[in-house]
Amino acid sequence: MTAREAILGDIRANRPAGEFPLPQVPLFPPLIGDDPVAEFGDRLKRMGGRVAEPGTDDAFADLRERLGSAKVIASAVPELTGNRDLRAVRDPQEVEDVDVAVVRAVFGIAETGSVLFTEGELIVNAVAYLAQHLIVLLDPADILPNVQAAYLRPEFGRSAYAVLHTGPSATADIEGVLIHGAQGVRSLTVLLLPRRAG
Repeated sequence: MTAREAILGDIRANRPAGEFPLPQVPLFPPLIGDDPVAEFGDRLKRMGGRVAEPGTDDAFADLRERLGSAKVIASAVPELTGNRDLRAVRDPQEVEDVDVAVVRAVFGIAETGSVLFTEGELIVNAVAYLAQHLIVLLDPADILPNVQAAYLRPEFGRSAYAVLHTGPSATADIEGVLIHGAQGVRSLTVLLLPRRAG
């Protein structure tokens, strides 16, 4: 028996009997105005991200320059075809050379400018951290007012993995010098694109 197995066995053996429901999360009044889409974009921009509007003929027109210069594009969405098949990845390290990852968010949060991903959207969880640039498709109808409303969504209970992203990776030193892309994606762009019907 390994030390890990022994520790987990002790935890299981000493787990208190009974049901312990999670506490009710109170619903606080949202700290946003009347336009959740605009509020989302404003908060995302403050965190170093940006919002792109879809083009009329080509939804990705605003992003073509970034996509055109990328050697490895990993797409987890049917709206754009990449050249790295995420479903064929067996080891998360295989996505370390991805220039641009394109994924769809489950929803956004207006109050924080955050987007939620689960393992279903990412396919390979590491792609949200190892890609150089992250393009996130978000249906404007899926923007929630605040975090409390987000926690009521069923994705948190039925997903093995769920993560909120707010802008690109960033770090700041004590003097307040902010650096993006220090430990993860260098840029995060949200494309407001409704989900396909069906």
